[in-house]
Parts: sequence; C-alpha cells; structure tokens
Amino acid sequence: MSAPDELTANWEKTFTATTAEQTHAFGARLAEVLQAGDLLVLSGELGAGKTTFTQGLGEGLGVRPGIISPTFVLVRIHPNLPDGPRPGGPDLVHVDAYRLGSAAEIDDIDLENTMDSSVTVVEWGHERVEHLSESRLEIDLHRAIGLGAAPAATPGSLDFDAEDTDEPRTIVVRGYGPRWADFPALAGPDGGAAC
Repeated sequence: MSAPDELTANWEKTFTATTAEQTHAFGARLAEVLQAGDLLVLSGELGAGKTTFTQGLGEGLGVRPGIISPTFVLVRIHPNLPDGPRPGGPDLVHVDAYRLGSAAEIDDIDLENTMDSSVTVVEWGHERVEHLSESRLEIDLHRAIGLGAAPAATPGSLDFDAEDTDEPRTIVVRGYGPRWADFPALAGPDGGAAC
C-alpha cells in the first residue's frame, strides 16, 4: 500500500496538555479508537513528550508496560496482555527512526510484517514511513517553553533526558487517508485535553 507524500490532511485538531500526566492521558484516550494496522507518526522537539504520549497509548492498548524510547534498538514490540484492558487487542510497535535517512532504510527493518497485527508508532518518521499505509495519524507535540526561540530537534539529535517536565504542550493531530476521514470521538472532554 502506498500513500503519496503530498496527500493533504482530512482534518487537523489542536489540543493543550498542561502536564505530563495529561499528555499520557491523551495517549490513553486515543488508544481506545486505535486498531491493528493503524500508523501514527510522532514529531516534536526534544522533551516534547513523545515517549510519555506513547506510554499512554500503551496503557490504553493494554500492552506490556515498560515503554521507553527505542533510540538505540530502533524498534521495540510491546505485546498485548491477555489480562489487560483490551485482551486480544493489537500489539504496539514503537519505532525511533531518527537515524534512518530514508524510506528504504525503514523497509530494511521490515515493519510490513507487524503492521496488520499492531498499532505502529514511529518517532521521527515524517517523510520516511508514509508509504507503509494509505492512512495515518500525524501527531506533533510542542513544548510551550522555547517555542519560537529554539529550533526543533533534527533527526540526528539525541534526547537522553527521560524525564518529562510539567509544562504546557500543544498537541496537533492530523488525519490522513480513508481510515481517518473524520476526527474520531475520544473519551473525555475535548478528547482528554483542553482546546
């Protein structure tokens, strides 16, 4: 399945999370509408909350806990737990593509074998993974501190700080392709984050 890079978003929604806990909770609420085969592409500067958001997704999907950034291994697979909130649900495949320079390098890690049975989350995946699915969610997380003052991190940057500080974040979600023709109904007020 191919998705053209120039495909425009069907919709765009912006949310604000004022704490790391709210970023986590937003991920957990979004997980409720996700299913096997869904592709999420995460972007954001260092410390923006990409891993915190993915930890929330994992909790909502009911996968094995212990989600950390896959920076050094490129891919981590978190299996669905039979006694979790979604027994029999999809696994979570968490990818960090910052060191991968092209779609061809993405193909080398063979994500196609897990796409149908998993929710796949790719950090730093913009312009690298769009060919994996005709539909995707792109999620941009931005820290309030330093917005406009500091440049966004580049794919060659490393973020060794595992702590997520409590500062406001803007979360921009865009839906592409037929799976995301409309914004999904999320639990909680405004999808779990303030508008």
